[in-house]
Amino acid sequence: MARTQAVLDTAAFAPLQFGGDLIGLAIAFLVLAIIAAVLGASGVAGLSMRIAKWIVIIFVVLAIVSFLL
Repeated sequence: MARTQAVLDTAAFAPLQFGGDLIGLAIAFLVLAIIAAVLGASGVAGLSMRIAKWIVIIFVVLAIVSFLL
């Protein structure tokens, strides 16, 4: 019984949104793209850059929306 209550107490304080993970993901994909480009894997580098670009665009749009609301 006490274990169930502890789980419910911690679940009540869990945030419904995630933190700054989008910028971290964008930086990780950017680093992956740079490393892939240096090693000559142009396909992986291009795909990683496109993913990083879209993650940054999504981050900026969400940031603007959160500032306006």
